[in-house]
Amino acid sequence: MTQDTSGVEGLVRQRLRALRLAQGLSLAELAARAHLSQSTLSRIENGQRRLALDQLVNLARALDTGLDELVEEQEERVVSNAEVDHGPDSLRWRVRHSPDSVILRRRVTGPPPDPSRMRAHPGLEWLVVLSGTLTLLLGDRRHRVQTNQCAEFDTLVPHAFGAEGGPVDILMVVDRAARRGHRDDD
Repeated sequence: MTQDTSGVEGLVRQRLRALRLAQGLSLAELAARAHLSQSTLSRIENGQRRLALDQLVNLARALDTGLDELVEEQEERVVSNAEVDHGPDSLRWRVRHSPDSVILRRRVTGPPPDPSRMRAHPGLEWLVVLSGTLTLLLGDRRHRVQTNQCAEFDTLVPHAFGAEGGPVDILMVVDRAARRGHRDDD
């Protein structure tokens, strides 16, 4: 008789099977790693056998994942709205599965500041130019980043950027440390 596959237990069964397949493991291979019989693992995956806590612990270890990854119910929210960061030309999105990072959209209109005004702070930044041409000052080098090009750099290197020849729209992925450095600029 088939057990109820809704709720957390059903979610765990789906994740176990998905992880097994993603890692290219057969039922027999995962069962051996988890010290279970192949038939027991098959019945667990198919909902024909209740999943015991000790089996779940062994399966998580065998799949090199944590129990929380198997049992945590995740929000079904797929679409999220931007938050205004510093005015209508500056938006921010949070990355749900990477809470240390944010995505920023900026419209840059002015030229780069004088090199003496470059800032350095802990963190990493990645940016892509959506339209226009960006001048990126990075240490003692000047980089020209055009539409559909990206730049990635360690923010401990003094840096600044500005528009070249008109407004520039950029999308940035900034880690938590770099985000704190940007708040200091505000």
